[in-house]
Amino acid sequence: MSGNSATIERYLWLLSVMYLCAFSSLFVQIPGLYGDGGILPVKLVLQGGPESLQNLVTSQPSLLRILPWFGIRDTQLGMDLLCFLGIALSFFAMIFQAFRNALMFSVLWVLYLSLFTVGQTFLWFQWDTLLLETGFLTMIVAPLGLRGARSSWFHRHDGITFWLIKWLAFRLMFCSGVVKLLSNCPTWWGLTALNYHYESQCIPTALAWYFHQLPVWFQKLSVVATYVIEIVLPFLFFSPVRNQRIFSFLGQAFLMILIILTGNYNFFNWITIALCFSIVDDDFLLLSRWTGKQPGEDEKFKRPTIASRLCSITKFLINLVVYGAILFGTIHYFSIRFSLRHFSIESSIAFSMDDLKEFLRVSVPLSIWIGLICLGKEIISSLLLSLFGEKGVVKKLTNATGVTFFGLVAVWMFCLSLVPYTDVERVTQERLPASFNDWFRSTVPLQLTHSYGLFRSMTGVGGRPEVIIEGSEYTDREWKEYNFLFKPGDVGRKLPLVAPHQPRLDWQMWFAALGSYNYNPWFLNLVYRLLMNQTEVLQLIDKGPFGTTPPNYIRAQLYHYHYTSYNSSSRDWWRREFVREYLPIVWKTEPSFVKYLKSVNIYKNPDERPHVRAKELSNFEEFFVTLHSIFPPSEGFNFCVALFVTGVVLVFIKGAIFCC
Repeated sequence: MSGNSATIERYLWLLSVMYLCAFSSLFVQIPGLYGDGGILPVKLVLQGGPESLQNLVTSQPSLLRILPWFGIRDTQLGMDLLCFLGIALSFFAMIFQAFRNALMFSVLWVLYLSLFTVGQTFLWFQWDTLLLETGFLTMIVAPLGLRGARSSWFHRHDGITFWLIKWLAFRLMFCSGVVKLLSNCPTWWGLTALNYHYESQCIPTALAWYFHQLPVWFQKLSVVATYVIEIVLPFLFFSPVRNQRIFSFLGQAFLMILIILTGNYNFFNWITIALCFSIVDDDFLLLSRWTGKQPGEDEKFKRPTIASRLCSITKFLINLVVYGAILFGTIHYFSIRFSLRHFSIESSIAFSMDDLKEFLRVSVPLSIWIGLICLGKEIISSLLLSLFGEKGVVKKLTNATGVTFFGLVAVWMFCLSLVPYTDVERVTQERLPASFNDWFRSTVPLQLTHSYGLFRSMTGVGGRPEVIIEGSEYTDREWKEYNFLFKPGDVGRKLPLVAPHQPRLDWQMWFAALGSYNYNPWFLNLVYRLLMNQTEVLQLIDKGPFGTTPPNYIRAQLYHYHYTSYNSSSRDWWRREFVREYLPIVWKTEPSFVKYLKSVNIYKNPDERPHVRAKELSNFEEFFVTLHSIFPPSEGFNFCVALFVTGVVLVFIKGAIFCC
């Protein structure tokens, strides 16, 4: 039987890389987003020093609150410091196996939680909460000691803690699938969502333009495949048959890679792939060489027995039933039919919302029972291995104690996760014990577990909405556009590749276009900083059209963007049409604008110069100022990639030295 010790190591390495990408991507954007002259200054929301440890944990869990005790009172400097520590520690964890331990991942989790807590709307994305939940679970998956090796005899609880990663992967994928249908979005029910997705997603890649040109029947079939991968295949995560688990892993990886190729979703898809490592084993990932064991080594020279042959036949029959049921169900519930006349595969949903709700009334409780049984099996088998697989009383008792402790933690985390998980099926949620809800509410500030569901409803039907900010010296002429670093603006600019970096202002501009500036007050902060010609905010966007002198007036217009056609003679990537005014003309002294700015405490007298940090800086502060000048927001992608490539090169060099 293949183990998972090397798989866990690869998982820990990949999560180190994800932390590295998350911290480095955020670091270059801190001055413009959170500095005193930024869009949402952190000093305005940061609470004072905590009265007690309980107050720190339950009210606003952030290390920024205690940094003044160490003489660091500048909030931007504090965020720079925490982010830089995260970069350094995750970089070391990526290179050295000894650093991939519980202590290291605990520190990384605390650092990211500290930033997330005060990050406001620019850090409130599902992948940020996913990283926090994954990071918390990784604290108990990682080895306890500084050695980092899984060869230590204290490891019998590994199967229990790593199972929690599998449960998270299941919740993430299953809920992401069902919320698409629960939203009652016509495009998801009509299987036409991908007709709009490639065009309307936040920051599409160049490949998305080509995928958008694919025929409608293929796009609809792709939606069907998405439902099967996200709703059906996750149940195979818990299958006792190995090739079914591998099949489900390949399905998830295939979907994630397609999303990576067509959309810039930062580190989200890579975290999902890392979570899915919990489904497979060392042999599948070809990692047996790390453990000194070859695939199938134990059974290579064994002669087949009657029992082994019966087992093989049973597995074959089970596979036949499972794969046959998936194929039949897909054809039946999505009315798959071949059209020889049009050389296409037609599809349409053949079930109703009531059918879906009935499915959830059965499948959600069933999945909980499956999870509980599988977790119980892991705990019991680990306990038996501790008592009968170890030599010596000390090893037996130590491992049994570890299994008991981590087993209780796993059961508690499992119960805690049921509250957000059952958001998709309220009847089941109402039947949960009241204590589960109490536990969940008490841990909300720590972001231990969440509900998930990306692409809940499809946007951009009828055109991708984009907010275009314009400035002028006059109210009636010569309006010039502000172009952003990555989001669509100039119709002729090539679609970028920016992941794993996440340009957070560009992302929020996408959300702002879906609604009104009234529901996105940070947008007015942005406009004010542009009127003040605030340097660190201007660095978050592309070249400003006004140089060193800011415009007198700013307005925002809403456009609908569409991809150009493959057969079009135009060399542009986009075409656009004006929809309406998004923000009326504002200026620095406009009364209602000033009233709002004063309410959020960022207003300055119009005769004052833009906010500038103190000229006399300590060596410590000067270090971060220099770093930000070398790596401005426009270099976010290069900064992330440079750190990753450097880490990979050092890993290979280290491996070559040890091999020699």
